[in-house]
Amino acid sequence: MKAAAGSQVYLRTKVLTASPAELRLMLIDGAIRFSENAKAGYASRDFEASFEGTTRAQAILLELVNSLRPERSPELCERMTALYTFMYQRLLEASIEKSETIVDEVLKLLRFERETWVLCMDELARENHAASGVTEMPPAAPVAATTGAQPTRPRLSVQV
Repeated sequence: MKAAAGSQVYLRTKVLTASPAELRLMLIDGAIRFSENAKAGYASRDFEASFEGTTRAQAILLELVNSLRPERSPELCERMTALYTFMYQRLLEASIEKSETIVDEVLKLLRFERETWVLCMDELARENHAASGVTEMPPAAPVAATTGAQPTRPRLSVQV
């Protein structure tokens, strides 16, 4: 019981001290984790677990939509809203059909989203570092945490 309380304190502290970019990454990681739980529930025919995983992943997708800031980039936010809505609907369909395959489709998109977001965070850190005039670069963000592969690094300009 004490370990659970300690992990809750750690998580609360982590959330309260995270940057908006880190919070978004935490949400994406949560959506991946809960989607994996839903998939495992379908595989084991544990429909309570699959329902729990699906509803939590859907709640995170709604939070991702609600956290978009269209005043900064209306076109990008429109595209991201469409993507998150698509994933939400696919999870709903997975729930109706009890389909691991549909959850796999959503997981593939979420993992790609995570890789993309980590690349954006890394590029933002590089831009901020270059603007500060410091000569030593901090280590790159952990991209492969859920995917196992390092994507190529495109040139971007990011505003969070």
